[in-house]
Amino acid sequence: MFEIPKLKHTDSGNFFLMAGPCAIEGEDMAMQIAERIKTITDKLQVPWIFKGSYRKANRSRIDSFTGIGDEKALRILEKVGKEFDVPTVTDIHESNEAAMAAAFVDVLQIPAFLCRQTDLLIAAANTGKVVNVKKGQFLSGNSMRYAVDKVRESGNEKVILTDRGNSFGYSDLVVDFRNLPEMQATGAPVVMDVTHSLQQPNQSSGVTGGKPALIETIAKAAIAVGADGLFIETHPQPSIAKSDGANMLPLDQLEDLLQKLIRIRQAVR
Repeated sequence: MFEIPKLKHTDSGNFFLMAGPCAIEGEDMAMQIAERIKTITDKLQVPWIFKGSYRKANRSRIDSFTGIGDEKALRILEKVGKEFDVPTVTDIHESNEAAMAAAFVDVLQIPAFLCRQTDLLIAAANTGKVVNVKKGQFLSGNSMRYAVDKVRESGNEKVILTDRGNSFGYSDLVVDFRNLPEMQATGAPVVMDVTHSLQQPNQSSGVTGGKPALIETIAKAAIAVGADGLFIETHPQPSIAKSDGANMLPLDQLEDLLQKLIRIRQAVR
């Protein structure tokens, strides 16, 4: 895999991890989560990228939490990266956000619903940062080669692909594990977004539901299939998280899960 700044333990043979809260809710929360994940990933020698959205643009209801302010949240991401010497990733939503976010983080993430937005992909690529493109819930793994081409043909070879399930009816998602090897055929590292693939969107309440009890199941299967990395949103108290709490992993369960996944990784290798 291409070099990601500050990414440690890449010689351990383990999968890499993108993990953190769904959204940056405040500095204390972000630092608490980052400190705990760093302790765990250093102990287990799992390469780790801290994830946190500086703004949530895709919300069902107008009164849903969207963020604490762009610059404030981005500076918290920057502080996490510096204090814990860890790379950071956040999602961007419009082309004019790419350069702004790139000044604070190491990886720019393209949300699944926006993975076909050519101008957004080009803007992200032009920053020179690593670009993580999430596969649309409406696309096959094979079709993501065009997103990869857009980034590479813009002069940036540093692209990651992430699967987060496919739409199944109106209010559910299903994971088709054929997508992982199909996307790996592009030569890009492939990540399984474990927690978002367990969402149940479009609920009548306007609040997305989820099936967090299946996090371990999806994660185990992804590693067995050969995923290069995992994406897991985690929070000390998912029930009070301001975004996507219904499908997040309780932080105190992360270490045990990673230990199980490392054993699977060792077996399949």
